[in-house]
Parts: sequence; C-alpha cells; structure tokens
Amino acid sequence: MSIDKIVAKQYRDRVNQAVSQFGDVAIQPNHGLPEEGWLRTVRTALGMTGTQLAKKLGVTKARVFKAEQDEPHGSVTLKSMQAMAEAMDCHFVYAIVPKHNVEDVIKQRALEKAREQVNTSSTHMTLEGQSLSKEQLEYEIERVAAQIMDKMPSDFWNEE
Repeated sequence: MSIDKIVAKQYRDRVNQAVSQFGDVAIQPNHGLPEEGWLRTVRTALGMTGTQLAKKLGVTKARVFKAEQDEPHGSVTLKSMQAMAEAMDCHFVYAIVPKHNVEDVIKQRALEKAREQVNTSSTHMTLEGQSLSKEQLEYEIERVAAQIMDKMPSDFWNEE
C-alpha cells in the first residue's frame, strides 16, 4: 500500500470516528442546538451572569449578549465561541460530520462515475451490435467503480 493510500485511509478513519461520535447529534433537529444557543444555555446552567462572563473575558456585557444572540443564527465567530467556552471552563467542539460513512460516500461517487463510463461504452457497443446484458452491465459498473476507488483520480469530484 502506498504512502498516499495510507494517509488517505488515516484521514477517512478520523472522519469516520467523528461520524460515530457526533452522528447522533448531527441528525437531531438543528443538530442538537438549544433554541437559545449553547453559549447562553451553558452560562445559565453554570449559574453565571452575562456580566460575570464579560468580566472573565475582558469585554462588555453587551458583547456577551450579542454573541449569545448571534450564535443560534450562525453568525458568531469560532474565535468568540472558543474564548467564551474557555471563560466558562468548557471545551469548544467544532466538527464537520458527513451524513454517511466516508467509504460509503466515496463508493457512491465511484459508482456514479463508473455508471457514466460504462453507459457511454455500452451505447457504442450497442450501436456495433455488441450490447451487454443487464447483469454484465452491473458487473462492469462494479468493476470500474472498484478501479476508480483504487486509483482515486484527481478529477474524482469534478462534475462532468
């Protein structure tokens, strides 16, 4: 196995780990985000006032409340979230979680590309009187998809 393939597998494993850790949260409505946002929810759970958090951060109370208002709308910065989490003695967790296992996403894309290639070839073969059966076509699509996944060409995600 080449170094590139080993590295790619390590990346896939890491992302799949995130899917298993955060997958349940990711499928919840609004990704599990409380209506008032995590900042206000955690601050309130800790019994900390906005003024107290602002003092720990060295900012105004208005800035804390602005961040708390912006968070549920997705307009607070990651840097602000990190700073506020630290001030509340919390971890800030940020993740992009695929909807499906990485291998499944790659296989689906490889099948799409293989289907395009095989269907194009099949059309030409039919015109020459050499058409394949449905079973042969499916076998060919699977075979080509496996080759595509093995090579992972640079145009893999290009839309044609």
